[in-house]
Amino acid sequence: MNRIRKLTYELIGMYHDKFTVDFQANKEFIEQVTESESKYVRNKIAGYVTRVIRKEKQAAGVSTGEQQ
Repeated sequence: MNRIRKLTYELIGMYHDKFTVDFQANKEFIEQVTESESKYVRNKIAGYVTRVIRKEKQAAGVSTGEQQ
């Protein structure tokens, strides 16, 4: 498993209830809880967290509020 996925699943395990389907909110939260990650890595982690949370909500049948 690559570095981004590993960090993503560690953060989801610790802070699952803090993440949403909003990329910006996730990015700001990740910036607060991680130390010395580059902007590129933070954005990649935030994007992957957002994707995982969206998939979980779709599997549970919860609307994410997005239009297609």
